[in-house]
Amino acid sequence: MKNIFTLILATFSLVATAQTNQKIYDIIDHISEERIRQDVKTLTEFGTRNTFSDTVSNTRGIGAARRWIKTEFETISKNCNNCLNVFYQKDFVTKAGNRRVPHDAWVVNVVAIQKGTKYPNRYIIMSGDIDSRASDTMDFTTDAPGANDNASGMAGAIEAARVLSQYEFESSIIYVGLSGEEQGLFGGAGLAAYAKDKGWDIIGILNNDMIGNIKGVDGVIDNRTFRIFSEPVPPNETERQRNARRFYGGEVDGVSRQLARYIHKTTKTYMPEMNPMMVYRLDRFGRGGHHRPFNDLGFPGIRIMEAHENYTQQHQDIRTENGINYGDTFEHVNFGYAKKLTAVNAINMASLASAPSAPTKVAIGGIVEASAKLKWNAVDGAKGYKIYWRDTTSPTWDHSRYVENVTEFTLKGIVIDNFYFGIASVDEEGFESVVVFPNEIIR
Repeated sequence: MKNIFTLILATFSLVATAQTNQKIYDIIDHISEERIRQDVKTLTEFGTRNTFSDTVSNTRGIGAARRWIKTEFETISKNCNNCLNVFYQKDFVTKAGNRRVPHDAWVVNVVAIQKGTKYPNRYIIMSGDIDSRASDTMDFTTDAPGANDNASGMAGAIEAARVLSQYEFESSIIYVGLSGEEQGLFGGAGLAAYAKDKGWDIIGILNNDMIGNIKGVDGVIDNRTFRIFSEPVPPNETERQRNARRFYGGEVDGVSRQLARYIHKTTKTYMPEMNPMMVYRLDRFGRGGHHRPFNDLGFPGIRIMEAHENYTQQHQDIRTENGINYGDTFEHVNFGYAKKLTAVNAINMASLASAPSAPTKVAIGGIVEASAKLKWNAVDGAKGYKIYWRDTTSPTWDHSRYVENVTEFTLKGIVIDNFYFGIASVDEEGFESVVVFPNEIIR
């Protein structure tokens, strides 16, 4: 009788943990297409936001743009009882040795931090880029409205701040406008170095770069699919870790790839109409984005963006040639789509910031046995844990088992050779951490 009662309780716990949370649906509902539209419009009206453009004018150039963004964050903060710490983070770049730098200048990021109630030094970051460019990245005077690239991502970060600032989260959330992306990812490099110097524990950075185009140069029109770019393993891993993969696997299970899987799962759970497409690549072929400097330092980071790009509207002087209208202008942005991708960011940040931290140590064993053994460290705030496994060729965690009050478990009948495994922490509301791939072996 006792065993049956225990089974019933375990089943109830599993069902309860799998439930969705109304707060996440409320966040989706509060993202405003109209506010995103107005913010993109305002950003395009600064003429150019080239990193090396005018910093004195109140109406034109990157100086005016970043001051406006800072004011928006400060207004949001006033509406949430000063819940945001808003400041500039900057680094000086010089022309010497930088082929895309026309003159020495400060690269200035606009940062807004919403401190967590329980883990203030644990951060999830959403970034958009402030800067824009014309056909020639060295041309800092020609109009470059940068409506989709990347006023859309910047407007998304501002809108996410408006909505999420009305809630409290255990971990901290950062909304940031990064500069210098077009000239060499200077803003991201500066903030990543700042984060490392300050000892920030970064859960992940969600870099949003172009989230407003639905009509691709390939002729496809799609307002539901978006790409999540992620690198397979960190570039700063040790030689020991590289050698271990030859025997234990994990070629596609680095921290950034796990973050991508988390975003895929959360989106499919709460926004099933969307089609998140994980791309197993750091970024687009031969190109880069502002998550890369964070990846370079070992922080998990991914890029969220549209699935179908239109290259006639990227990095182009405004003109008409052979009947084609070139230029990244306001009328090409689909704001309903930008709203959806902003919501994708918001619900994933809310979920991560609500969840307990992930286990730091996950050990696995079960060689030449018909079972897989897992052990992990206890996590503060975790009611239970989810053991995940998947086929070695599957892109997503397809199987799971929820357990409580244990830090080790044996999956009987699951042969370790045929699957990959991972562990996530789960709180009493069902919010989960990112899955952690085993980093130790049970001897």
